[in-house]
Amino acid sequence: MLHIVNKSPSQTRTLDSCLRLAQAGHALLLIEDGVYAATTRSPASAALREAATRLKVYALQSDLDARGMTGALLDGVTTIDYAGFVDLVAEHPTNQSWL
Repeated sequence: MLHIVNKSPSQTRTLDSCLRLAQAGHALLLIEDGVYAATTRSPASAALREAATRLKVYALQSDLDARGMTGALLDGVTTIDYAGFVDLVAEHPTNQSWL
């Protein structure tokens, strides 16, 4: 399953809910303001580091760039472009967008 989070962990508890329900082997894609969670200064950084031990964690590169966060990316998070986004959706027929 692919989980897609687009809200900042400073805005909502969406990421917490996602991480609580995501199972080992699932993938997590952070897009839009969700990419803030993938940075070293995020209040969610510890939870995301732990999640990266059981999930594949991705962040959309263009959203990181737009927010000036590329240099602060957590270890264990893989950046992808829009083609990679499409590949993830194709690879995971079941996906959940966390609003």
